[in-house]
Amino acid sequence: MSIHTQNGLSERLETAQKAKQALLEKFRSRPGPDDPDFQKRQAERRAIAEARAKREAAKEAIRRAEAERFAAEEAARKEAERIAAEEAELKRLEEEEARAKARPKQIYREIAAYAEARAKAAARGGRR
Repeated sequence: MSIHTQNGLSERLETAQKAKQALLEKFRSRPGPDDPDFQKRQAERRAIAEARAKREAAKEAIRRAEAERFAAEEAARKEAERIAAEEAELKRLEEEEARAKARPKQIYREIAAYAEARAKAAARGGRR
């Protein structure tokens, strides 16, 4: 077990004062804004920030171009779908119209076949 030393209040205050003084001296010894090394580091940081900003702008331009391309492709796809749907509807209407025109002819053929069958039946003597 370690032995605790009994420090008095004055010793603790003196130690705290020395620690504060050491921090203050450390702060004062730092180079100021007019120091060449400080200015060099600041210039490097600015250059890095500018390069980062340029990269971000380039990425954003690429994203916008990609979004515009995607939107154009989507619009072209929708237009193609719309045209295909219109063509299918037109084809359906033409087929329906052709069936409508053919319907009376088919009815007349069915009537003629029915009449012919009745005539044959009547010629055979029909039902008695």
